[in-house]
Amino acid sequence: MYGDQETIRRILTETGDTWAVVGLSNNEGRAAYGVARVLQRFGKRVVPVHPKAETVHGEPGYASLADIPFPVDVVDVFVNSTLAGAVADEAVAVGASAVWFQLGVVDEAAWARTREAGLLMVMDRCPAIEIPAL
Repeated sequence: MYGDQETIRRILTETGDTWAVVGLSNNEGRAAYGVARVLQRFGKRVVPVHPKAETVHGEPGYASLADIPFPVDVVDVFVNSTLAGAVADEAVAVGASAVWFQLGVVDEAAWARTREAGLLMVMDRCPAIEIPAL
């Protein structure tokens, strides 16, 4: 399993409340839209990261992690597994504390690189499922 309960708890309660959600747009049919809303309800600041750079749930969006002009604590990744590793590398580069790959997003090499860089990481899990249980 890629993310034990202690790591999940630490990311959700201790790591910080600014979450960059990569893949978040105003498409209400996408999982990222609903998960971002749940994160907001639990007190997280959600920062949309999407090529369209749309404002979502009242937060202005950015085209990339590098474009965000303030620190982010957690990078929540809603992109295809083939693209997720590059996002994890960007998360390391911008100084995030943790990376969260959503359900179905798996890249074992990225997992290893991210952990070796000292970040907390969870893979193939959903914070909207985990956070209410805490």
